[in-house]
Amino acid sequence: MERSPGHRPTPGTETPIPRLYLLRHGKSSWDDPALADHDRPLAPRGRRAAKLIRNHLREAGIRPELVLCSTATRARETLERVGPGLGDDAEVRIDAALYTFSATDLLKELRTVRAGRASALVIGHNPALQELALHVARGGTHLEALARKYPTAALATLELSCEWAELGPRTASLVSLVRPKDLPKTD
Repeated sequence: MERSPGHRPTPGTETPIPRLYLLRHGKSSWDDPALADHDRPLAPRGRRAAKLIRNHLREAGIRPELVLCSTATRARETLERVGPGLGDDAEVRIDAALYTFSATDLLKELRTVRAGRASALVIGHNPALQELALHVARGGTHLEALARKYPTAALATLELSCEWAELGPRTASLVSLVRPKDLPKTD
């Protein structure tokens, strides 16, 4: 269950406002040009950034109920590194449909999330994540920064004003954008 600060019930109900977390995979390695795109692993910088995001997830109390992850190696390695920060209760699905660069495909997948789920985290790819966030967001203080760039290992948080099946244009607010370079460095 979602426990992050600011995740509050809708006035007059006990139902939390659904939250969507979009995590772009960490920086990938291009050391082996023979590898297919799907098979590229994280670069050292990507591993360090994923650790920073893991610490942020833990400190912010972000505990998504559902984690949806691309099958790409760099996305799965990002999940492995951030996983300890997510707690033990999340349902995790690694799905080939999330190895996409299309916001439309991601939106289609998110609309199948069970009604009543308080939160979901998608670990995926650009430009799909950036385009999806810009498509569903009706505003938010970080929208301009996200429109300029969605860095690797950045985490966008959106509060939905609808159920998952109704997710569409301007149905969410972008409440935060956390970039690894903005987080305190750890050993």
